Amino acid sequence: MAFENLSDREKQILLNLINYYISSADPVGSRVIATKFQMGLSSATIRNTLQDLEDLGLVEQPHTSAGRVPTDKGYRVYIDYLLKPDVLTDEEKKTIKNAIVKEGRGINEILGQTARVLGDITRQLGVTIAPRFEEGVLGQLKLIPVSEGKIMVIVIVASGIARTVVLEVETSISASALQDVEQILNERLAGLTLSQIRTSIVDRLADYTGNGRLLQVVMDSHHKLWAEERGEDIHFAGTDKLLAMPEFANREKLSQLMKLLEDGRVLSDFLSHASDEGLVITIGKENTINEIVNCSLVTSSYKVGNISGAIGIIGPTRMPYNKLVSIVEYTAKSITEVLSGMENKKGT
Repeated sequence: MAFENLSDREKQILLNLINYYISSADPVGSRVIATKFQMGLSSATIRNTLQDLEDLGLVEQPHTSAGRVPTDKGYRVYIDYLLKPDVLTDEEKKTIKNAIVKEGRGINEILGQTARVLGDITRQLGVTIAPRFEEGVLGQLKLIPVSEGKIMVIVIVASGIARTVVLEVETSISASALQDVEQILNERLAGLTLSQIRTSIVDRLADYTGNGRLLQVVMDSHHKLWAEERGEDIHFAGTDKLLAMPEFANREKLSQLMKLLEDGRVLSDFLSHASDEGLVITIGKENTINEIVNCSLVTSSYKVGNISGAIGIIGPTRMPYNKLVSIVEYTAKSITEVLSGMENKKGT
């Protein structure tokens, strides 16, 4: 169904129905539209138009005697063609920025606080995903002795984000051996993405014969050093907001969503890929994860140097998209600015 094929009357009635349903959570009848929106149309005319919209799959009746509610398809038409994002007030922008900008915070602290702010401001479930570490370009690698039989490997990507991994070695390693291996690793791997390193490290070091035991430990640990365990990088807040919504009166739905969040990996991958193109809105059954087929997600990407993460909100399909789109976009932009500032400070 092409949006252009809808008449102006059908577009306006669909817009009014969705706006009223979002605010009330009640199925919308023709009389309500006629009374609330002063369209200059009779209830009978509006009723006939609603029937046409239902035939097009844009609205439906949850019960025979009830008014109508938007379908996922109806919401998609609304978002793609009818939505007018709100302009945030200076006070709203200040609230978001002040919550993010705190001296001395690391990225995970910032993302945790951002999830809480999103949950509080939107009254939905706020979610943040840490940057995809393996997309980062290796800037420097350091090998540091920790204790007998253990070394610490610090992987620093070009954006300034670092990962620390402790590896066990069979015997103690001399300082000179650590220095030699650290030097060869930096010479041959710096400038590559961590994903490239993971898949090619053995070939890139095949002709190096010095300090074989230590080098072998590093190569055998490539999944720990260069890959990332998705799921530990997700922050969420605002579960209590969902409890107050009629869509989650069935606690089984909320329980399934919580299990999905607690595991983290599936949702983290989904959100990261969904937000590759900037702002993305997925509605209901457009979501490929069973636990959120009754939800909408408004997500956006942010940048830290050359790597990206995602933030967003999760809630019922009946959400105030005009406001939430603006909040999510501004928050993502603010995180990019804050983290870019952190990166620049490290470079000075």
